[in-house]
Amino acid sequence: MIPLRRALIVKEDGTLPYPEGKACAEVLISGEEGGAKASTVFKALGLSAVYKFFSSGLKVFPEGISFDINTKVFGGTAFWMDALPALMGVGYIVGPKISAFMLSGGILAWFILMPLLNMVGGPEIQALSPSELWGSYIRYIGAGAVAAGGIMSLIKSLPMIISSFRDSMKSLKNRDASKATNRLDEDISSKLSIILIIISVVLIFLLPSVPVGIAGAIMIVIFGFFFATVSSRMVGIIGSSNNPVSGMAIATLLISTLILRATGHVGHAGMLSAISIGTIICIIAAIAGDASQDLKTGYIVGATPKLQQLGELIGVAVSALVIGGVLWLLNTTWGFGGAELPAPQATLMKLIVEGVMDGNLPWNLVIIGIFIAIMAELIGVSVLPFAIGLYLPLATSSGIMAGGIVRFIVDKIKNRDPKEKEAATTSGTLYSAGLIAGEGLMGIVLAIFALIPIGTGTLADKINLSETTPLTQNTTIVLYILLALILLRVVYKNFTKKVNKK
Repeated sequence: MIPLRRALIVKEDGTLPYPEGKACAEVLISGEEGGAKASTVFKALGLSAVYKFFSSGLKVFPEGISFDINTKVFGGTAFWMDALPALMGVGYIVGPKISAFMLSGGILAWFILMPLLNMVGGPEIQALSPSELWGSYIRYIGAGAVAAGGIMSLIKSLPMIISSFRDSMKSLKNRDASKATNRLDEDISSKLSIILIIISVVLIFLLPSVPVGIAGAIMIVIFGFFFATVSSRMVGIIGSSNNPVSGMAIATLLISTLILRATGHVGHAGMLSAISIGTIICIIAAIAGDASQDLKTGYIVGATPKLQQLGELIGVAVSALVIGGVLWLLNTTWGFGGAELPAPQATLMKLIVEGVMDGNLPWNLVIIGIFIAIMAELIGVSVLPFAIGLYLPLATSSGIMAGGIVRFIVDKIKNRDPKEKEAATTSGTLYSAGLIAGEGLMGIVLAIFALIPIGTGTLADKINLSETTPLTQNTTIVLYILLALILLRVVYKNFTKKVNKK
């Protein structure tokens, strides 16, 4: 991410919105300025936290909306929407266009491909529920589309990436470059970056706990650069919350397992090597996306990139030690893949590796996804958000679209004066940042509740009211509409104040 910062964060400022990074910057700026802006953020934070507590903690009303459409005329599908404050916030920040591209991918999957499969398939396919049909078929198509979209994104970004690396390599020739560089454009030196990369690759090759061999280490370097770039661009478009890290891991598993099988690395050892490569690439993609948002926040508020990057390195090292112990504890206590920790994504990746090694992977579905992505690119659709919408559950895309609709209304109402439009959009962004932060913070609180033992259960079990006072999803619909109306009201109220002052 160090050499990519100038290419993605600086040179594409205004093109890649980086919603969470922008939202974090708005929160920091509001905290410094205080007053009305800070009040806007914290009101949204409080409302989102309360909403999350009643829906996920007390379970007074469902978090999502679902309607089964599995009829004789139009079978094999359903409509789902996660009615979450954070998704509405993300949808508002990324805007109606990106939200619509994502929803378009979901519509293709859930209302075209799935009913088509149900219609032409035999009794075995028709017996599957919509979620089973999506998990058994559509996910493979989505994985192929995401992989193809990522490759096309990288190809289009190559000129900018090459120029960025060229600028970084120049600093190797000039030892005094860091002294002459503006503080706001000072990165960790390219020499140190290369040394750290070499150390990492050598450790990956030598450590027995990472059984990838020299070929695997080389694949990690290649895939790591590719997916760090793709992940950074994707979170710049649709945000970290919807970064399809598992899709990139699936693409890596497909390619690496094919290479290992072709070179004779088969059986259990080959599968273990492929899973190890996929694991590291999955982590690379996740960290690259997160670091991109952090660097975007720093770019907006005027931070020193070099100090941010040092902080990222320290944070990654500490987190790796902590999460390693947590995963060991969970695996020792319950074991991954069991009833307590089903690990559906890991199970899917296991099936993919076994499928490639045994030669029974549904390549026809993966190839269909690749050609869908190519078709989207040819007709001018933004292929990455479209492919992500195809890969993610419809519930996520539809929830984001709700926020995109609010943003669309705001943009249409405030399209006469650019300054007025920017003021209205900013107030909505602040409020959306609060919606995202509030849900995230309450999620952490509820996770802690789930760890506190009380009697035969946990604190989370004791506060669960789902068996005593459940409300229907009609309540969820009303509350989500109210949440959208409140967001609109906040934007309109701030706009009215600005007009009155004029």
